[in-house]
Amino acid sequence: MATAVAEACLRKGLTLAPYGLTGPDIKPQAVKVLDPDTGKFQYVDLINDREGLGKTKLAEMRAEKDDIVAIDYTHPSAVNENAQWYKREGLPFVMGTTGGDRDQLMNDVDGMNAVIAPNMGKQIVAMQRALENLERDFPSAFCGYKLSVTESHQKTKADTSGTAKAVIESINGLTKPGSSFDVETETKLIRDDEESIAFGVPPEHINGHAHHTYTLTSPDSTVTFQLQHNVNGRRVYAEGSADAVKFLFSKVIEGGEPKIYNMIDVLESGSMEDVIV
Repeated sequence: MATAVAEACLRKGLTLAPYGLTGPDIKPQAVKVLDPDTGKFQYVDLINDREGLGKTKLAEMRAEKDDIVAIDYTHPSAVNENAQWYKREGLPFVMGTTGGDRDQLMNDVDGMNAVIAPNMGKQIVAMQRALENLERDFPSAFCGYKLSVTESHQKTKADTSGTAKAVIESINGLTKPGSSFDVETETKLIRDDEESIAFGVPPEHINGHAHHTYTLTSPDSTVTFQLQHNVNGRRVYAEGSADAVKFLFSKVIEGGEPKIYNMIDVLESGSMEDVIV
């Protein structure tokens, strides 16, 4: 995901920082980020010493650039420590990582400029807003309907989809009273290659996909509604992440009271650029 986002940033005219953080199990190394669309490329040194980066390299980068924005796609177990580090370093950030202690996260980064969202795909964000509007305008329209949810991601994704959580929250509002779906215990997670392929994931995207199916069934089982959003690859999230970076840069430059934004804010600002593939 980090590579896809870096490529999207180059595609949108942004400059990559010469250093990036990586996990403790990955050897520090230099990598070449090449955007296949434009041919633009940059080299980035991966470092797995977060505190060391803050003490030395971050100062070097700030001496060369007025504004730096971090982009966070990592393991859920690193979410809170990373956010605390961004706060200590005064580093605005875009976070697409899900999981971790979300209440603690929002408390820790209070007073910062950041974009935090469980999903960076602009079309999916728009769909989520439509569901929120449906819940607001027609509460309990699906009263008593039973919800079932299946989501498939690459086996390296450790937690339940943040998008699924948000969509389920809206659907729960439509099915009350009489029915409520618990996202943590009732969502079926597929993290097995063979199961994912049987679910409809193309084999070539088995290592990078997000397939979701939500099914609503009436109390007497005579009516069924189904919502799907299936993503193959990571480009849609990478493009949205780069848009979020440009949005956050604009807010930092404007000054004013720091704020935590989400992708709805980015969408409503008109900062989501169209990319013709």
